Amino acid sequence: MVHYLYLPSMAISKAELEFNKNEDHNKKLVSDLKTKFKKVAKGGGDKSAAKQKAKGKMLARERVEYLRDKGTPWVEVGAFVGDGMYEEYGGCPSGGVIAGIGYICGRQCVIVANDATVKAGAWFPITGKKNLRAQEIAMDNEIPIIYLVDSAGVFLPLQDEIFPDKEHFGRIFRNNAVMSSKGIIQVAAVMGSCVAGGAYLPIMSDEALIVDKTGSIFLAGSYLVRAAIGEDIDNETLGGSIAQTDISGVIDDRFPDDASCLDRIRHIMDKVGAPKNAGFSRVEAKEPARPMTDAFGILPRDRAKTYDTNELIDCLVDEDSFEPFKSTYGKTIICGYARIDGWAVGIVANYRELTKNNKGEMQFGGVIYSDSADKSARFIMNCNQKNIPLVFLQDVTGFMVGSRSEQGGIIKDGAKMVNAMSNSTVPKFTIITGNSYGAGNYAMCGKAYDPRLIYAWPSARIAVMGGAQAAKVLLQIEKASLAKKGEVIDEKVEKELLDRITERYDRQTSPYYAAARLWVDGVINPIETRKVISEGIHMANHKPTEQFNVGVLQT
Repeated sequence: MVHYLYLPSMAISKAELEFNKNEDHNKKLVSDLKTKFKKVAKGGGDKSAAKQKAKGKMLARERVEYLRDKGTPWVEVGAFVGDGMYEEYGGCPSGGVIAGIGYICGRQCVIVANDATVKAGAWFPITGKKNLRAQEIAMDNEIPIIYLVDSAGVFLPLQDEIFPDKEHFGRIFRNNAVMSSKGIIQVAAVMGSCVAGGAYLPIMSDEALIVDKTGSIFLAGSYLVRAAIGEDIDNETLGGSIAQTDISGVIDDRFPDDASCLDRIRHIMDKVGAPKNAGFSRVEAKEPARPMTDAFGILPRDRAKTYDTNELIDCLVDEDSFEPFKSTYGKTIICGYARIDGWAVGIVANYRELTKNNKGEMQFGGVIYSDSADKSARFIMNCNQKNIPLVFLQDVTGFMVGSRSEQGGIIKDGAKMVNAMSNSTVPKFTIITGNSYGAGNYAMCGKAYDPRLIYAWPSARIAVMGGAQAAKVLLQIEKASLAKKGEVIDEKVEKELLDRITERYDRQTSPYYAAARLWVDGVINPIETRKVISEGIHMANHKPTEQFNVGVLQT
């Protein structure tokens, strides 16, 4: 006889159902993120990796893992750089270089490692941009930077996009010199090719090491030497480890393999003196009141829908640490003091629920109004006065428009917020959780405003305006262009045009599109957010804060 177990029906509320649907959607986005990362982490692929292994070399990621302290945090920068770019040349996964913030013998450092599986480590334009970003992080926070060099030099088919300009390849060596003058530690290991202008990077570092047989460094390789001056010589004799240590003295020491070379870097870092301290407040950390996994259910799958941003903050900050600032004024931005992993922070977050201002007028969530901009400016100035790092949580559709806002001084109040944020001297960290549109991106500390780190969640959307609005504007332009040519546009053609425009625009608003171009430092699982912010503040704590001055403000 079969026995059936009957359970009383358990009704699920509409809110719970919505939470579950959101959770499924956002977990799927994280699953896609993990899949994409696994792909880029392979660099140039298995065949190219096998060739490097056959030479007795570690792969770039293996070098980084070997060098880092085991079991310590690692914040990767630019993992998705180059995603979908340079496909006519076979692509450039992670920009052909691994970069991030980690620990070596207990000392927090920036680590940069060329990936020789990607076009022999050649420098694409985006590779240069990524290396400059790594150096910028080291300079802004005054922490050591380690270079693991293995590169064939500039990718010649695109030399015009990387060679001569201010933010191109040559800027790297200028940064080497500036960091040296500021006492920022630089150690370089030549673990493969190091050619032409790239040869200056290790030699402008404090210490330069080389791996025997696989490492070489010269301004011009044997083929170019033969073509230029007629000298017939092989690369090893020209610029191998013996030539550049025993004879020229260009390199300080040589090592028989990758592991022993990396061990020397660890020995160097083990003896470095104590860093400076900015004095940011930190106490014993507490777990958040809600688990970070709840963020998956809180954040709506439809980016046009509203939600209570306070619930996201509860998932992010240490329990019972959030203290709101002017909570009844300027309600479309939440400001408040809190702690994240024990660190004191000032939070500036877009509030996404519909709300009423102090005059009883309805305000749209995610929009910056005059009162919220005014409040934010005051709060940012207060955090600078108190030496408290700032965390911006972006889910913003822009500033409010229309006659009432214009006559109420929205431009003046927006400018006040941008001024305070731009001149802020305490470190700023930006997390894009949802929308990041137009001037809202600017006011909430987008990439142009020098956040120490800026990361996006998979749910993020970054553009001058939302996809639906932009597609309609672009459609009108396209229709006008076709009409001038005398082409008739029926409903079917119009829908096809709109669909094509929307698809292209949506692709360009993707967080991966932004990450590929380094508009953000990466796309992260929301669960990693506390770690990223905590490690970022730890990093920023190495550099004392400068005096704060906002200049002229319209009152």
